Amino acid sequence: MPVSRIAVGRPEEATHPDALKAALAEFFSTLIFVFAGEGSGMAFNKLTSNGSATPAGLVAAALSHAFALFVAVSVGANISGGHVNPAVTFGAFVGGNITLFRGILYWIAQLLGSTVACLLLKFATGGLTTSAFSLSSGVTVWNAFVFEIVMTFGLVYTVYATAVDPKKGSLGTIAPIAIGFIVGANILAGGAFDGASMNPAVSFGPALVSWSWKNHWVYWVGPLIGGGLAGIVYELFFINHSHEQLPATDY
Repeated sequence: MPVSRIAVGRPEEATHPDALKAALAEFFSTLIFVFAGEGSGMAFNKLTSNGSATPAGLVAAALSHAFALFVAVSVGANISGGHVNPAVTFGAFVGGNITLFRGILYWIAQLLGSTVACLLLKFATGGLTTSAFSLSSGVTVWNAFVFEIVMTFGLVYTVYATAVDPKKGSLGTIAPIAIGFIVGANILAGGAFDGASMNPAVSFGPALVSWSWKNHWVYWVGPLIGGGLAGIVYELFFINHSHEQLPATDY
């Protein structure tokens, strides 16, 4: 059972040079991702007079996030594993592929990266709003809750299949683009309903900078449940448990 492989780790990890380098990589990867993703939405709004909630705006959001995540995962892969998402880190943790202490470092770095990206955007755009995620008209919190669980499950399942599974072979070379593609596809599916976050860090930065917290819990609880389920399901059914646990430096 994957839960039996969960490792807390040692407090010394919080100051270990390799762990700190990995956390720094997560900070920059998340900053790159959020700056491009959130910034593209702000640019689209500026060019169309707040027309991001249109079919064209949805396609633009899907493409920008897919491209940015592809790059963000790629540049962090060799250092931290390129999580760029607390839900991915949590999924890796429940599957026994990262320790609790290292995971906490990643979370802190990811949240800081998102916040700094939004502060930079606000300054660079002359004070434009970094819009927090919100529910569309007619969408309840429970609708959004299910959306976030299912979409994040698909994301973290993809991460496991292409980046974590030791049997991945040459498939690992396309992991970043596969991860970017599933996020772009999920935005096309769920963006019109709840914004399709799938990433608590992506939701946290804009909410903090704009100080808008309505229904914010959905964008934490949903992705963490979806990511955790994906980690458990993939480890339980598809990974051969005769292999040695992946070193924390690999993922």
